[in-house]
Amino acid sequence: MPACSEPFVPAQRLARLLERLEELKRPAAGKRRERARLGALLTQLANSKFADAESLLRFHEALLFMRAYPQDARLLRQVEKILASFKERVDALNEAGVDLSALVQPETAGIVGTEFPAVFSYDIVRWLARAHSSQVTLDWDGYEETARIVATLPRFLPLFAEDAYVDAHVPFLAWLRAAKGKDKSELEWLLRQFERLPHTEQEQAELFDALKLWLRWRLENSKTTRTHMKRPVSRVFYHDAPLLTRRDVNLAREFTSAPLPIAKLSPAEGARLLAMGRDAMAVRLRELHGFTYGDERSVLRAEAGRGVEFFVWGVPPTRRLPTLAYHAAFIVKNGVPHGYAETLTLFERTEIGLNLFYTFREGESAWMYARLMQLYRQLFGVETFSIEPYQLGGSGNEEGIESGAFWFYRKLGFRPVRPELAALCEREERKIAARREYRTPARTLRRLASGHMLYEAPDAQPGQWDQFHVRHIGLAATRLMGQRFSGDATRARRHAVAVVSHALGIDTAEWPAAAQHAFSDLALVWSLIPDLARWTADEKKALALIARAKASADELKYIRLLHRHLRLRAAIIKLGSISYSLQ
Repeated sequence: MPACSEPFVPAQRLARLLERLEELKRPAAGKRRERARLGALLTQLANSKFADAESLLRFHEALLFMRAYPQDARLLRQVEKILASFKERVDALNEAGVDLSALVQPETAGIVGTEFPAVFSYDIVRWLARAHSSQVTLDWDGYEETARIVATLPRFLPLFAEDAYVDAHVPFLAWLRAAKGKDKSELEWLLRQFERLPHTEQEQAELFDALKLWLRWRLENSKTTRTHMKRPVSRVFYHDAPLLTRRDVNLAREFTSAPLPIAKLSPAEGARLLAMGRDAMAVRLRELHGFTYGDERSVLRAEAGRGVEFFVWGVPPTRRLPTLAYHAAFIVKNGVPHGYAETLTLFERTEIGLNLFYTFREGESAWMYARLMQLYRQLFGVETFSIEPYQLGGSGNEEGIESGAFWFYRKLGFRPVRPELAALCEREERKIAARREYRTPARTLRRLASGHMLYEAPDAQPGQWDQFHVRHIGLAATRLMGQRFSGDATRARRHAVAVVSHALGIDTAEWPAAAQHAFSDLALVWSLIPDLARWTADEKKALALIARAKASADELKYIRLLHRHLRLRAAIIKLGSISYSLQ
């Protein structure tokens, strides 16, 4: 019987049913009877009519969790059947005039049958206009940046300036709609004008992003939605035992386990995977550098076990960072998008930023994180893992404070590197050990989250990277630019290239443009090394190879060459350490 034909379920009864569903969605130890109860509960809820968006959201999220962590094939089929018709439930609420705002918040957006406004960057707007042209439009309702767009439109509308000059409230929409013609949307026309500008794509993006244009995305029943998005898998991992918890995870043991199987996707497969990842982020109102600019030629797939796939890739040379090697990751569990990560690697040190989507944070998060660390160790040869303050709840990340992110990483073996924070951590651990009911206050968590944490694998050299931050190198180069070149970045860059080229005895004039740019970035850092000219011929030759590798097809080669240059490693650690950078 269609759900919408039933009367609304009383709120209290529905709340009890949902509470029970949220209890049973996590498998228990060998309790088939519980799975039978879960199946009956799903049937009961599937035949219920929801009266409010909040309850429907809870049902939706529980179903997505059970899709990613299915307990058996029969339950998975039930879940898939309910999700397949979920739009009818959203439509029923909408037709009844129910407030659907709970379904389109940043942490909940992406459900079938909903629509939401959002501001995206230029490159993501272009992607959405190509991939979802019928669903995405400009949303002028409440637009507040009128002065900016009025100042921009004379670039595209030859006579617009006269009207704008004499009318403080020029009807710019009338002009825009007159210019776009009959067969083009306002968004398509406007993007085409920006793409025709005689500027680089980055300059086009700066101009476009300054307009802060709002899009409206009508998701309808699209496969792009969180409700329907799923990658085909050859085999499903069923959870017929309790999920792995943080207590089941040991990083040292993880690092001695067998390597993860890794395969490289074809460019076509990589493009499809990146398209899925970009959509998965956008429907959740998120953007990430690696998803926006991912290189489909570099996508690797790793099997982590338990139905988890890690997809890792880099970005093209024009989108790379000056010194750090950048890679993004997309995490998929039984075909369901589960989360994402990005890593910034230098020698054997890497910074990890991991984010699991809200729906799945009650899953096997610690185990998944440990497997990801093992993969990065396998791919990049890293031994020291850094967690920056924001991931812990610093810099205003209240979500990290509420979730106790500091203790998540601490219990995995990460340690604070600042002595005063290490001492505070020890005091808190003594309180926790003495009083089981004790919880660290939020203000203390904020203090603990004000500095970064490190985990050093068994083979790492303890303490080598404690005081390092790449920012210290950048600030040192910038101070030099201000003192010696009056803040002129072009002069500073040319001088660095000349100094380093002379020291290495090379001429980069015949190098490819991407390699020349990579060298100029690295030269700004290497020119800070006092004794560079006295390095051996082999050490200098290795630097030239490293610079070219920075612009090669994949930054994995760059990372491998860094590992071999011990003298460069020592110099970079010194440059990036607090004691040196403050001199």
